[in-house]
Amino acid sequence: MGRKERARERREERRQQISRLRLIPYTDDQRWWCSTTIAVVTGSNRGIGYEIARQLALHGFKVILTSRDIHNCLPSQKSLLDQGLNVALHQLDILSPESVGQFAQWIHHNFGGIDILINNAGVNFNLGSDNSIEFAETVVETNYFGTKRMIRTMLPLMRPSISGARIVNVSSRLGRLNGRRNRLADTTLRQQLNDEDALSEELIDSMVTKFLEEVKQGNWNPGAWPQVFTDYSVSKLAVNAFTRVMARELGNRPEGSKVYVNCYCPGWVKTGMTGWAGNISAEEAADTGVWLALLPVSEQVTGNFLLKDAR
Repeated sequence: MGRKERARERREERRQQISRLRLIPYTDDQRWWCSTTIAVVTGSNRGIGYEIARQLALHGFKVILTSRDIHNCLPSQKSLLDQGLNVALHQLDILSPESVGQFAQWIHHNFGGIDILINNAGVNFNLGSDNSIEFAETVVETNYFGTKRMIRTMLPLMRPSISGARIVNVSSRLGRLNGRRNRLADTTLRQQLNDEDALSEELIDSMVTKFLEEVKQGNWNPGAWPQVFTDYSVSKLAVNAFTRVMARELGNRPEGSKVYVNCYCPGWVKTGMTGWAGNISAEEAADTGVWLALLPVSEQVTGNFLLKDAR
C-alpha cells in the first residue's frame, strides 16, 4: 500500500471514529446548556452554517438562523422546524453596519443576549486552480471585517455565566501563518503576527489594508502574498490572527463573565463555495465547530486554531 493509500485509509478510519463519537450523547455533567441557551449562526441558510445550526439545535439549543437574503433561508428554517427543532430566523448582512446593528437590537429585545456566536458567513470567488483577485475587496470585507464587526457588536450581548460564552470562527488552513507553501513572504510581518506581544488589531488591519491598496493600484506582488486563493487566504489569515487578539483581550475577564474564542478549518467541503468538489460532507465539516462550541467548562480552550478532527 502506497503513502497516499495509507493516508486515505487513516482519514477514513478517523471519519468513522468521529461518526461514532457523534452518536454518543453528552452526559448531564458535560451539558452546561439548556433549552433557553441561545446560539447565533451567521450564513446558516445552507452548507456548513446550516449543518452547525442543525446540530446545535439537535443538542437542545435555541438557534438563530441568519442570512443576507432572508427568503433564501426560509426553506432551511422550515426544514428544521419540521424536525421539531427550536429555531428562529432574522435577516443579517455582516457587510452592513446598519444590518448588524439592527440584528443586535432585535436580539436584545427578544432574548436579552446570546451564549454562542458562530461566525460562518464568508465568500470565495475562486475555484480549482483559479487565483483571481477581482473580488478581493468583497472577500476581505466579508470574511475579515464582517467577522470582526459581528464580534465587536455582539460582545456586549454575550450573556455572563459560569460556563462562559463562546465564539467560534469558521476559518481555513489557507490562513495558517507558517504554512509551508502558502504564506506571507515578509518574514518580519510573519514574526510580528506570530509574536503575542507584537500582535494587535491594528497590525492585522494594516496588513489587509496594504494588500487591498496594492490590488486596487494594480501593483500587488503575487510572490509577497499567499499563492493559493490569495484574497481568501489573506482574509482567513486575518481571522485567525484576530481570534488570538480577542482571546487575549477577553482572557482576563473574571469567572462568570468569560468569553472563549476559537477558530477552526472545516476542511475541503462539498458545498457551493468549492463548486461541490470537496471530499467531506457539510455534516462532517460542522462537527469540529459544534464540538468547540459545546466544550465542557473543565476542557475549555481559547485562542486556538484547530484543523478538522484535530481533537
